[in-house]
Order: sequence, then C-alpha cells, then structure tokens
Amino acid sequence: MPASPSTARAINDRRALHLLQEEGPLTAGQLKSLTGLSRPSVADLVERLQGAGLIAVVGESGAERRGPNARVYGIVADRAHLAALDVRTDSVGVGVADLLGNPLAEKTLAVAEDLPTDRAVEAAVALLERTAREAGTAPLHTVVIGAPGLIDPASGDLRDSAKLPLWHRRLVAVLQERLPATVLVENETNLAAVAEQRLGAARSHDTFVFLWLGEGVGAAVVLDGKVRRGASGGAGEVGFLPVPGTAGLPSATGCDGGFHSLVGGGAVCRLAAEHGLPGGPDGPAVIAAALEAGERAEPFLDALAERLALGAAAVVAVIDPGCVVLGGDMGLAGGKALAARVEARLAELSPLHTEVRAGELGGGAVLSGALLIAREAAQDDLFAPR
Repeated sequence: MPASPSTARAINDRRALHLLQEEGPLTAGQLKSLTGLSRPSVADLVERLQGAGLIAVVGESGAERRGPNARVYGIVADRAHLAALDVRTDSVGVGVADLLGNPLAEKTLAVAEDLPTDRAVEAAVALLERTAREAGTAPLHTVVIGAPGLIDPASGDLRDSAKLPLWHRRLVAVLQERLPATVLVENETNLAAVAEQRLGAARSHDTFVFLWLGEGVGAAVVLDGKVRRGASGGAGEVGFLPVPGTAGLPSATGCDGGFHSLVGGGAVCRLAAEHGLPGGPDGPAVIAAALEAGERAEPFLDALAERLALGAAAVVAVIDPGCVVLGGDMGLAGGKALAARVEARLAELSPLHTEVRAGELGGGAVLSGALLIAREAAQDDLFAPR
C-alpha cells in the first residue's frame, strides 16, 4: 500500500535530517537534488523542520548570497546535549557533545579504591554536572555509560559482579533517578568496538572481532554491522577463555587462569620482566618501550604475539570474522608491528584467513563510542514525527 501523506512527510523529514547530518549544511536546492523531491515538497519540509526547532539558517551560498535560494540550512546542534561516561575500576571519564556529536567538554577523575561507595557516586555525579555546565546551557538529552561487566539484554541493567566496585551499579541507578535525561548503560568493550567501526581501524568491516587490551581483557563481536551481545549479555567475555600456558583454569567467579592471565595488563608487565626488559605497572608503556628496544626485545614481542594469537585463534574458530582489531591502550601502543606478529602466528594456528589490525583510538574509544550511541538515541527521539 502507498504511504499515507503523514507517513510520507515523516519519511522525507528523516531523510533530509540524515542528509544534513552526513553532508553538513545544505541549501534547499541541494536538498532537492539529493532527495529527488519536488521544490514545493522541499519547501514544506524545510518549513516543518524549522518550526520544530530542528534546523535553522546557518549561512548563505552562491555568488550573490541573497534570497531564499541562497540560504544554507543546518541541524540546530545545541537543541540538546549528549553525555558519555567511561566508568573504570579506579576512575571515571566524562565527555559532553552537541546533537551532532561535536565534542564540547571532557574531564577525568581518579577514584580511590578505598573511597566509600556513596562518596564515589557523588564524585562521579558532580564531575558530570561540572562538565555539562562547562559545555553550555543546553539540557542533557541522553547519557550513555560505558562500564565493565555484563549488561542484562532484557532490562539494560548492569549486572552485579563481585569483581567490580559497588559504586558502578549505584552510579547508574543514581543518574537514572536524578537526571531528566535518558540514561543508558553499555559494556565498555562494545562501545569501543562501535567507535573503531565508525571512526577507527574497522571502518571497512561489517564483521570483525574487537579485542580490548587493557588492565582487563574483553572482546566485542560485530556481525553484519551489529554488536552481538549473546543470550545473557556475555558475548565476548574472553578473559574467562581457557587457554594453554596458564597456571590453572578460570572459574565462574574469576578469570584467573583464563586468557586474562596471559594478556591482561599485569601479565604483560610480568612477561616483559621475565625477558629482562624494564617492567612497571603500565602495559602500554612497556609495549611501546619494547618496540623501541630493538633486537633484545624480539623474544618478548614474539611471546606476547603468541599469547594474543592463542586467544584470537579460539574466537576465530567459532566466529570466522575475517578481521581482528587489537584495541585499547595496549593495542594502540603495539601498533602495526604487534598486529603483524599476531597475524603471522594466527595464520599458523588457524586455516581461516584473518587480518589483524591495530586499533586507532586507544582507551578513548569508550567515550567516543558512548557519544555515538547517545547521538543516535537522541536523534531517534528528537527527529521522530510528532
């Protein structure tokens, strides 16, 4: 059946808004050419979108820069603001952007391990409020929180875990109670994978596996352009993956003995020390120093690539993604050199051809991914027909 007039108008409006999002400000004539709509239809949709406060004249174009045909229209970026939180065991990062996703302000706060739960929550809330004020007066429409742990696919709640600070779950609840904004929570690794797919190393791939290499280890599975979370929200918990070379086996309550024991931040630092390289608590710095150390660091880099390839091979055997991205700060530090070593070793372990790429966004991918998800959620709401 043909669409009703109201449905057709809504479709045309969304199409025009999408073009303004992707192409930037456009004239009515450019909208006519890109949408294929008639001049009167474009004039009507421009009037509707201006009346709704979604677009405005942002300049003029053309030789004379005069008259209606020269007006350039753009989305009203400060119609609403978006916020992202990167919640880690010892810190919280906050980013605020406008409706187009342009970053406006960003702050980070260390959270001491022994800080009481209520004080940790209040510190994180205060950080969000300060960052939002610094960004301007527009109201927060959508807040997306990236956190380690499992997200219940039915409720969207951060599930309880004995290994994660209590203030993580409490922070989510407090923000949902206090803010008039929509508050969403997503696994940090999934958000980082979204950012690498849209902005980083996986731009050319609809199907890939993203390995998060930080103090902890995780994975995100992206199939046909979508993050796959699994039946319980636990797809990608590769820290629990049993692999050779560990002292034991992981358990339902802890990933010691799993893949985490081989390639987590602490394990990488210990591996470097075993090979006579400068250790320290900073995995990315250890890897970066090894890449600068020349031949004496070759055995360490080969051993690290071997460990990473073991976990990657298990995932590749099940998913066959064609591409694995080494993300997080350690993946960024390792760069193309480490990725090439992992790819070569993986080719010896698996008959499935798999490209291994270094992530491009490092630890900042979590905030970037959260802002991308917040932008989509806010635009879906604000751009919906009323």
